[in-house]
Amino acid sequence: MRIGEIAHHAGVSTRALRYYEEQGLLTPERTPSGQRTYPESAVERVRLIQQFFTAGLPSRTILQLLPCVDTGHASPKAFELLASERNRITAAMADLAAARDALDRMIDIANHPTPEHCPALREPAWAPYNPADATRTAPHPTAARDASATLITM
Repeated sequence: MRIGEIAHHAGVSTRALRYYEEQGLLTPERTPSGQRTYPESAVERVRLIQQFFTAGLPSRTILQLLPCVDTGHASPKAFELLASERNRITAAMADLAAARDALDRMIDIANHPTPEHCPALREPAWAPYNPADATRTAPHPTAARDASATLITM
């Protein structure tokens, strides 16, 4: 079978098949003109590789497991490898759950801001009008007029 046929039957792209070849997961034969050809059994192999990827395994791990598939015997090392990958995925899931929980807290704070979380709520943007404050800090109205008159005449 040619690369397009195998891709169609296995439900993957030709690019994916080339990647599998680069990673050593799939080995096609070559015609004298250099075209790839695959046995019909490659469809099942590609589907298996897809299942490994769906399970979250990287290509280097899949490469280590394929000899067990080919021989039909799983070594203790293969089981250790699978357990290690499961632990890695579990840790990644815990990290993602922690990130989700942090995002949930931020969404809650954004929906219900408090002075503790929002500096703008600690001090009001304006204060109620106090006439006593105005007489102490504001200049006399004629002082501003006299100052501008001085600037114009200069």
